[in-house]
Amino acid sequence: MNSESEFIEFIKTITDLPAEQEDKFRALISVKNINKGEHFVRAGRNSKTIAFVKKGLFRYYYTSEDGVEFTKGFFDVNSVLSAYDAILENSPAHYSIEALEDAIIEAVDYYKFRQLFSEDPCWNNFLVALLQKGYLAKVRREREFLLMNAEQRYHSFLERYPDLEKRVKQHIIASYIGITPESLSRIRKK
Repeated sequence: MNSESEFIEFIKTITDLPAEQEDKFRALISVKNINKGEHFVRAGRNSKTIAFVKKGLFRYYYTSEDGVEFTKGFFDVNSVLSAYDAILENSPAHYSIEALEDAIIEAVDYYKFRQLFSEDPCWNNFLVALLQKGYLAKVRREREFLLMNAEQRYHSFLERYPDLEKRVKQHIIASYIGITPESLSRIRKK
């Protein structure tokens, strides 16, 4: 394992990380390559891993019984990936997490990571900060779906993710903003 960890540097932007805890966390990290189209998590399977995105782009998505995909969100470089709800419930994930580009992640077994929590409050600070960020994103997304029309949601997507329109297929963007690809095409022509 390379002694330089972007995951650790990210953690340090959120909380003070004592050297001893840094060393223990570093020992848990494994660097993995994930090819475009491969999954970090698949719906219906248990997951116990959290990961930091060093390179690449991922999407979280649900698949309906008839095979229609609904994109829940995007995670780019410097994001933390997990099916955290499935980890907490010790149950299969309800959604999949797919690499939209070739990616490199720093992965950690959540249960081994969790053992560090009793040793230092820095880990609770880190987890609370991540959960707050996730909660705020969820509230914003709900507000958009309840109060904005499709065109407004598209413009909100462009503001939040200015470079993704060039990196993500249009049908995936359409599924993220809750419309058909044809409707997105009409909005983009305006």
